[in-house]
Amino acid sequence: MTFATHQIRLAARPSGLPTPEVWDHTESEIEDPAEGTFVVAVRFVSLDPAMRGWMNEGRSYVPPVQIGEVMRAFAGGEVVATAHPDFAVGDLVTGLFGVQTYAVSDGRGVQKLAPDADLPTNLAVLGMPGMTAYFGLFEVGALKDGETVLVSGAAGAVGSIVGQLAKIRGCRVVGIAGGPRKCAWLVDELGFDAAVDYRSADFVEALRAQTPDGVDVYFDNVGGEILDAALGRLRTHARVPICGAISQYNKTGKPTGPANYLSLLVNRARMEGFVVTDFTQRYPEAAAAMARWIAEGRLHSRHDVVRGGVGDFPDVLLRLFKGENTGKLLLELDGA
Repeated sequence: MTFATHQIRLAARPSGLPTPEVWDHTESEIEDPAEGTFVVAVRFVSLDPAMRGWMNEGRSYVPPVQIGEVMRAFAGGEVVATAHPDFAVGDLVTGLFGVQTYAVSDGRGVQKLAPDADLPTNLAVLGMPGMTAYFGLFEVGALKDGETVLVSGAAGAVGSIVGQLAKIRGCRVVGIAGGPRKCAWLVDELGFDAAVDYRSADFVEALRAQTPDGVDVYFDNVGGEILDAALGRLRTHARVPICGAISQYNKTGKPTGPANYLSLLVNRARMEGFVVTDFTQRYPEAAAAMARWIAEGRLHSRHDVVRGGVGDFPDVLLRLFKGENTGKLLLELDGA
C-alpha cells in the first residue's frame, strides 16, 4: 500500500513573524512500513508557541528544525498500516508526527489512546499543554492550597488549564488576557475570580486592584512588559514559573528582559524556567489526575479548531501570535 503525504517543510529561518517564503508545501509517497514501524493518518495538528523557537538556529532545549525538514508538531491520528508489534490498524495515537497528512513512526514518544478517545482533548488537557500546566504549577510553582495565583496568556491552551488547576486547589485566580471577550470567558465559564485585559489603557492599575494583597504564584507565558508588571505584585517567597515568552518570539532585536527583577530580591522570591519534558516519567500521574477532574466536571478543555489542509498551517500558526485563539489551537486536516 502507498500513501501520498502532503507536508509543510521549513524552507528558511524566519526573521520576525514567519512569512510565506519560510515554508515549502511538498508531496511524497510512503510505502508499506518497515519492520518495527507504522503509518499514521494525521487528523489533528497542534499549533503551539514553542514552534517559533524550534525554527531558530542556535542552542535550545531541543535541536532546531533543519532547513528542508518537515515542520515539527505534536499531532494526533489513526494507525492505517503497521509492522509494529505494539500498534494495530485503527489505533488512535498522539506524538511528534509533524505537519503532514501521513507520518511514519517507530513508536518512540507515541501515546496509544483508548479506542473511544477524543483526539483534541488528548492534544490539549491530556497532552503537552496539560502536562505543562500541571507540572509548572504544582512542581515548579510549588502551589499551596488557598494561595493567590496570577497567570498570563490565561485564555491560551496552557494558561486556561493553569487557572482551573489552581481553582481545584482552592486558590484565588486572576488571569491576564487580551480583550473583554476572553476575560469574560475566563470568569464566566472557567471560574477565574477575576481577569485583567492587558490591552486596556489602565492595565497596571487594574492588575493592582485585582491583586491587592499581591500574588504567591505568577505563571508566565508571555514575558515582556506583562512579566514586569506581574513582578511588581509578588508577595514574600512568591514563585514565578517561566513557561514561555510569546511576546518576544518574533522580535528581530534582543528580547526585552525584566526591568523589575529587584522585586525577586525584595520579596525573597524565586523565578525559574522549566521544560515539560523534564517530567516525562510522571506524565501518567498527571494524566490520571486530570482525567478524573474532567470526569467530575471540574476541568474543561476548549479547542479552537480550524478545518483545512496542511497548506493552511502557515496562516493558522499566525493566529497564535496575533492572540486570535481561545483555548487550544488545532488544525483539523481534511486533505492536502
